[in-house]
Amino acid sequence: MNSKKLDKKDPYAALRYKEFNTFLLLRFAMVFAWSMQFIVIEWEVYSITKDALSLGIIGLMEVIPAVSLALFAGHIVDQKEKKGLLMKCIFGFSVISFGLFLLTWPAVVEGFSKQIILYLIYFLVFLGGLVRAFLGPTIFSLLSLIVPKKVYPNAATWSSSVWQIGSVVGPAVAGFSITLMGVHWSLCLVFACSIIALLALSQISEKPILNPKIGEPVMQSLTEGIKFVFNNKTVLGAITLDMVAVLFGGAVALLPIFAQDILKVGPEGFGFLRAAPAVGAFLTMLITAYVPLSKNAGMKLLGAIFGFGVCIIIFGLSTLFWVSLFALFFSGVFDGISVVIRQTILQIKTPDNMRGRVSAVNSMFVGSSNELGAFESGLTARLMGTVTAVVFGGSMTLLVVLTTGIISPTFRKLDLTKDIEEHEKEA
Repeated sequence: MNSKKLDKKDPYAALRYKEFNTFLLLRFAMVFAWSMQFIVIEWEVYSITKDALSLGIIGLMEVIPAVSLALFAGHIVDQKEKKGLLMKCIFGFSVISFGLFLLTWPAVVEGFSKQIILYLIYFLVFLGGLVRAFLGPTIFSLLSLIVPKKVYPNAATWSSSVWQIGSVVGPAVAGFSITLMGVHWSLCLVFACSIIALLALSQISEKPILNPKIGEPVMQSLTEGIKFVFNNKTVLGAITLDMVAVLFGGAVALLPIFAQDILKVGPEGFGFLRAAPAVGAFLTMLITAYVPLSKNAGMKLLGAIFGFGVCIIIFGLSTLFWVSLFALFFSGVFDGISVVIRQTILQIKTPDNMRGRVSAVNSMFVGSSNELGAFESGLTARLMGTVTAVVFGGSMTLLVVLTTGIISPTFRKLDLTKDIEEHEKEA
């Protein structure tokens, strides 16, 4: 790293740290692998069952262990060295992806009934939820140990951007690879990416444990983490808003139904639809590396989630592929704004010794709401129809944003400019 003082407005500040670039490669490989695997499994499960609820069960199988272990995982992350813990998480994911590869190999599952294959897929997804409970808090904590505080906002933007790139490429590649290679070899590609992630992580040095309370009783540690989140209104507001948007705006969980039965665009169209939100989010995040969102952050976050809800409603009502594609693209644009603001809030407002626990609480409310949203979408689609379920979810998102804006003037007036300036002054 060059010792020359960085310009506080340098959009590439975090990229000037070698280990951070390695971290970005690692994160891309994992997000690409995880998002691609989820899409391939969604396609396979719906092809087997032709049942909307089965898509929701995929999310439920992952969210149960992720939520159940989230707080405990946060405690462990704050107590342990981050690189070694992340190595174990990625290795666990590799084992699961290899298991799915074998489970979709005709030579291996010959003689298995479709029901048995389905149950085994759900079981491996459940194990993936166990891994994810530790993976999110570990990555969040490791990021803060790789770059200094003065570039946290810039690092959060680039990290979120790489997450979105993986979310773009993963689903798109999944859609085409299902057509070109089939489900089985698509999962082989997922396994290969997990190995790349392990190799990238080996290039990052071990980091110090910044928690002064090593050996603290588990319950006391967990209580402190929960109290911090609920006492910090800014962190709590950001987490709650995003949770509601993801929970009720989970239209992407029903994309296999739209692709196969409503829009009739096949796996290629499915890949484009699944990638569209991430394309929009990535482009937004790329722009925010040059145009910060810290000023009037509260109103921008509220506006972004409101726009997201509108896009979900338009997508639900559309019967034209290009309209659906653009609706999902702009939902990603608004979601990108939301992600950058929320990640900046968490990085700036969270003390170093509590990052694992705060990230775990965030994972419980926001990360896991992706899977709960998938279950909610699958269940409501079964009860009221696919289109009605999507429109209902988008409408609920709008209602919550309007309610929050009315009852929380403090959050409306949230501005992160001074907080960021203080961090940039730290050596």
